[in-house]
Amino acid sequence: MRRKLKYCFTFLVAFLLLGSASLNAQSNQEPKVGLVLSGGGAKGFAHIGTLKVIDSLGIKIDYIAGTSMGAIIGSLYASGYSGKQLDSIFKSIDFDALINDKFSRNSKSLVERNNSERYALSLPFQKFKVKLPSGLSRGQNVYNLLYKLMLPVNEISDFESLPIPFFCIATNIETGEPEMMNKGNLAEAVLASGAFPSLFQPVEINNSIYIDGGVTNNYPIEELRAKGMDIIIGVDVQDGLKDREALQSAPEILVQINNFRTINDMKVKRKLTDIYIKPDITNFSVISFSEGRDIVKTGEVAAKERLKELVQLKEKQSASIERSVPKIKDSLKIRQINLSGNERYTRSYILGKLKLKGDDNIAYSKLDKGVNNLVATNNFDTFRYKLKPVPNTDEYDLEAKIRETNTSTYLKLGVHYDGLYKSAALVNLTQKRLISKNDIASLDIGLGDNIRYDFNYFIDKGFYVSIGLSSRYNQFDRRVNANLVLQPNNPLLTSLNKVDVELQDQTNRIYFQTLLAKEFEIKSGFEHKRLKITTENLNSTNQSDFTFENTDYFSLYGGLKIDTYDNRFFPNNGVWFNGDIHWYIGASGFNTDFEPFSIAKADIGYAVSPLDKLSLHFQTSGGFQLGDRSTNFLNFAFGGYGYNFINNFNSFYGYDYLSIVGNSFVKADVTIDYEIFKKHHIMLSGNFANIQDNIFDDGEWFSSPDFTGYALGYSLETFLGPIEAKYTYSPEEKESYWFFNLGFWF
Repeated sequence: MRRKLKYCFTFLVAFLLLGSASLNAQSNQEPKVGLVLSGGGAKGFAHIGTLKVIDSLGIKIDYIAGTSMGAIIGSLYASGYSGKQLDSIFKSIDFDALINDKFSRNSKSLVERNNSERYALSLPFQKFKVKLPSGLSRGQNVYNLLYKLMLPVNEISDFESLPIPFFCIATNIETGEPEMMNKGNLAEAVLASGAFPSLFQPVEINNSIYIDGGVTNNYPIEELRAKGMDIIIGVDVQDGLKDREALQSAPEILVQINNFRTINDMKVKRKLTDIYIKPDITNFSVISFSEGRDIVKTGEVAAKERLKELVQLKEKQSASIERSVPKIKDSLKIRQINLSGNERYTRSYILGKLKLKGDDNIAYSKLDKGVNNLVATNNFDTFRYKLKPVPNTDEYDLEAKIRETNTSTYLKLGVHYDGLYKSAALVNLTQKRLISKNDIASLDIGLGDNIRYDFNYFIDKGFYVSIGLSSRYNQFDRRVNANLVLQPNNPLLTSLNKVDVELQDQTNRIYFQTLLAKEFEIKSGFEHKRLKITTENLNSTNQSDFTFENTDYFSLYGGLKIDTYDNRFFPNNGVWFNGDIHWYIGASGFNTDFEPFSIAKADIGYAVSPLDKLSLHFQTSGGFQLGDRSTNFLNFAFGGYGYNFINNFNSFYGYDYLSIVGNSFVKADVTIDYEIFKKHHIMLSGNFANIQDNIFDDGEWFSSPDFTGYALGYSLETFLGPIEAKYTYSPEEKESYWFFNLGFWF
């Protein structure tokens, strides 16, 4: 019996000693550290400040979980970026353009630019009903940015295998349940997690539709703990409930509604957080993107308030592991392009917009621009691309999944006033895919003092030859230089300097167009023009109007256009070239003495910004006529201020509309534009020209200018278009004119 007790005692001592050793081993084991980042829109910039403090202490993070903005910043940190790098990246982003899917002007074709710079309002229609979008933004710019930043980890589809394991939360909009996103396309998963309702369209992944994870789980701490984390650092940038005075915008109201649940959830989740960091984001909202630097500082301040706990955590860890710095590619070689999901739009159309053909060596910025070119057409809801490395090469295959928009009909509206056409309301009906997959038909009707219309039909073939039809009608009453409507030998010129005329111009075209060298647009075609010009001034019987012109003209024409201006009306940078030549080959009607003649002209422009808010705009132009002189009305006529002049009319400060006339000219313009406040411009301009008949025959074009004019103006950019007032003066005439403009020109 005594021997048995001795054995039991020995076994018990051994068991206790082994248990004590095991406990000591566990207590000495390095803890697993998780990081959870909540959603909060722009307030999520505070996460970056906290990450900068964590990096400065050398704390190793073993797992990251995030929702919405927390998912975006957390995924980039998990991909290898440091807090300091993220701070630098986010400071360089124009969030207004990023979130609102604003594409640079150069992303649009010349046809699409014309459409976007003409209308104040565009309403999509489907089955004769207005169809509102599922979100203000498609999130394409956000996806482009995320994918580019995540390209170094592009091949990783299991987020557990990222430099730091990661998952995020998105909400399945059909089930109303949160889902953990831990596999697939990282950029797409994060985009889904941050798809704030009403601001971003839902994101479709594997036939499921997702919105912002913050709707159901804005702080996924339980899920992170389940990954085996011993210590969790949590950064909470969620709001408390606000009073009525603080609720001034739709996003803020939506956040308030969602906060009813999340605030209650955080009462429990805060207790589950080992190191709880709560930045003071009281003075910021979910859309305070312009205050990013201040928000980042709140994250730093809040993290330093928990410095003691963070230092104690670091002391439990071994030396930090050096993290490799992600390298963002500046250029790519794309071997081939694989498209899926395009049913209505052909491969050639899509590649033409992307400006890719396969086997391309391009800068990454060119790929971004090409994607924007495509999405800016508004023919596609999403364009999700992946770059798949080609084994044993430095090449990629671009694989793109496309979702075409179902909307094909649009009603567009605009308003305008200028000194030539006076006031007008613009109504437009646009129909895409009217006859073929790649076509667009557009009809503008201008209702006001002078009725106008403009019809265009275009079949876009991208790099291949595209075909277009157009018909335009313009009319106005105006006092013009008599030389514009009378022949030089007409005796009426001795007693008339100016005459009141009523002009009617209808121009119909069929043309062929293609892209040249990926940047230039070249066009050629056939034109029919019907001109009718009458007046009441020269009629002594008062029975009918006196007719100057009532002729149909037929011509062949060709042109080249380059337009890289960043803004049509207030360019800060870019170049412009627009040249064309018309060969008038026939006429019928009033002009019985017609003989063939040609008119050629070209405009060149250059814009540069030497200083912030200051831009310089230089333009030069010239033109001449060769051959028959049987009509004067197609001569060059200058005066007034405006865009979208018909025929060979052009603006000239210091003179009234259509008051300087000649069959040849040279002209130079200089504009100094200073943006005193955002979208408010003070502009000083000068123009100088020689304009008369045959100036290239006797060297007159190279002499000092015969016509000069200056303008001082104020311009405001609005959703209606520019609102402008210009005071102009001519030293030769010693007269001044005021010119006013409201809205886009059409």
